[in-house]
Amino acid sequence: MHDFEQSIKDKFPDLSKGHKKIAKYLLEQPQQFAIKSAGQIGTEVGVSETTVIRFCYSLKYDGFSDLQKKVRETLLLQKSSLDQYYSNKLKLLDEPHFFAQVMEQDCQNISRTASQMDERDVQKAVEHLIEGEQILICGLRSSFAPAHWLSFTLGLMRENVFLYKSDTDGLGAAIDRLNARSVFVAISFHRYLKETIHMAELAKQRGATVIGITDSPVAPVSKFADVLLTISPSGKSTLDTTPSLFSLLNAIVAKVSVQDKQRFEKRKQQYESLDIKHLFYDEPL
Repeated sequence: MHDFEQSIKDKFPDLSKGHKKIAKYLLEQPQQFAIKSAGQIGTEVGVSETTVIRFCYSLKYDGFSDLQKKVRETLLLQKSSLDQYYSNKLKLLDEPHFFAQVMEQDCQNISRTASQMDERDVQKAVEHLIEGEQILICGLRSSFAPAHWLSFTLGLMRENVFLYKSDTDGLGAAIDRLNARSVFVAISFHRYLKETIHMAELAKQRGATVIGITDSPVAPVSKFADVLLTISPSGKSTLDTTPSLFSLLNAIVAKVSVQDKQRFEKRKQQYESLDIKHLFYDEPL
């Protein structure tokens, strides 16, 4: 992650309303920030030129020109998520214990996520997942696997948990089942798919509670999220974020199971009452 991006993410909760507008503009449109004047940027986001300059100072840069220079340098050196993932692993190739080192990096990322997360927001998400009449979970492409895992595991704890599958489910039909008693979970990471963001917007319009799980407090899904859970990656690679994401989801499901004890016990009894002989291979090996 580049210095100005990390600085924005660290300081974002404490920024003024005007500075937040500029921060979002910079993260969402760095190419435009790199070529436009402070006055032009101010006009586009609805603040004064002075506010844009003060924003740069608030990030500890020596004015607008200094920050703009850093943004330009970043764009010239920018790597794709996959390229950065490969580059990070290539550094370990000649080191001993390659597999252990990759796993150690995952452990460090999980520890960083645990130390940075706001437990109050995670608890809010847990309460919505318990109280919601029905849950619809959406994650596409690289986010589909965690979305599938969450829907399956949460479905063991409670009823009416659904996974949106874009290849077989109609978007309209999926959104139609949502109302003010529903919860929509959007898992959305860089590069943010429009379909997930659009579904979050439609869910919000239907009155559903939207839980966003993403990599930045200013990610597109943040506009529609009632509860936003962020996992800040160590770089642009969303592949390296996956272990931390699964760890967070596991922690959420764990809290649902122990907080909603009565329903969990009921679901467990229902599950155990099934004729497992027709489900699982249990012959001795």
